[in-house]
Amino acid sequence: MPIKIKELPELERPYEKLEWYGEKVLSNAELLAIIIKTGTKQETSVQLAQKILNLNDTKSEGINFLRNISIEELMQINGIGKVKAIQLKAVGELANRMTMPSNYKKITIKEPYDLAKIMMEELRFQKREIAKIVILNNKNEILKMKNIVVRRCQFCQSFY
Repeated sequence: MPIKIKELPELERPYEKLEWYGEKVLSNAELLAIIIKTGTKQETSVQLAQKILNLNDTKSEGINFLRNISIEELMQINGIGKVKAIQLKAVGELANRMTMPSNYKKITIKEPYDLAKIMMEELRFQKREIAKIVILNNKNEILKMKNIVVRRCQFCQSFY
């Protein structure tokens, strides 16, 4: 019979470990275990989290593979249902958004590189190309950014 989280010494449990020592000392599995909260009768949340981390084929991208994994792939793990898979995807998206500036409107573009820095941070994990339009005022401050939807004509194979 597997050991339960409650049976671990108090300072080895993910929640308590974070509380006492801080988030930096937790392993990726322990951090994921906090997000997924519960395990199954056979496995603890930490063991489930380790199974999620083992889905990474290349190991070279570290935990970043979670950005691209689908809800369906996560649900292939016994103990990860739709709700837990969605929670994991939501946390990943929050992590993406944390790296982006919260308010573009206070940014002044002095040279193309200024805009490139913003776009690279925002678009670096996208799976496909995205066209954007950036509207500046006469002081080169960003007023608005919008994605341009590009569709392929199914009959003529051109874009519109």
